[in-house]
Amino acid sequence: MSIKIKTAEEIQKMRVAGQLAANVLEMIAPYVKAGVTTGYLNQLMHDYMINEQNTIPATLNYHGFPASSCISINQVVCHGIPGDKKKLKNGDIVNIDVTVIKDGYHGDTSRMFEIGSVKPFAHRLTRVAHECLWLGIQQVKPEATLYQVALAIQTHAENNHFSVVKEYCGHGIGADFHEAPQVLHYAAPELKDIILKPGMVFTIEPMINLGKADVKLLADNWTVVTKDRKLSAQWEHTLAVTETGYEIFTLRAGEQPVLP
Repeated sequence: MSIKIKTAEEIQKMRVAGQLAANVLEMIAPYVKAGVTTGYLNQLMHDYMINEQNTIPATLNYHGFPASSCISINQVVCHGIPGDKKKLKNGDIVNIDVTVIKDGYHGDTSRMFEIGSVKPFAHRLTRVAHECLWLGIQQVKPEATLYQVALAIQTHAENNHFSVVKEYCGHGIGADFHEAPQVLHYAAPELKDIILKPGMVFTIEPMINLGKADVKLLADNWTVVTKDRKLSAQWEHTLAVTETGYEIFTLRAGEQPVLP
């Protein structure tokens, strides 16, 4: 497994792409409410990327994916396909995941939204999933391992009686959407061999389930749901390893770490 070390020029391009991806989530936030369709939200983001940012929506036609974003509601773990018949309703929890390409480099990020008044257990799931992301990020520094990142995430999820999806994970990113390494969110022993070095760039994007970790792929070959149909939540940032720690490329305006 060859992990690419980004040059200073590449890091700067990824900084720009990451900020643009964050801007898409900032732009769409006021529109994410009960009664709107996920197809409408996807079209707004598509138009913003193409017309306002002059970026390329990375997911559109990626291995045949039919939309410019992934919008995953409630029991959908990831890769939810937006549609004009899928309306958000009060009590839903929703993940919106966007990746833009600018000057040949990718910025990838996602966040949760709570629609109207959600059940306390749903709010708690979204909050703990957010904490898992930040606890994982805080392990990133030179000579640390991806095992430490994963262990922090898994420990916090399981201490709160939630589970971590194993089949889908974070990834290296750069000129390619998905590069080495695979950033698992559970403490797999092989992660001890992946030592972090300045210039590595990857996503951390834990998928945390209310019930069991088991998932299944629907017939559309994209949508992943929890097998027990219980809720799932996910947050994602793209970050680089620096000489002293980490730099997050996809921070939104005013965003602060969310820690337990």
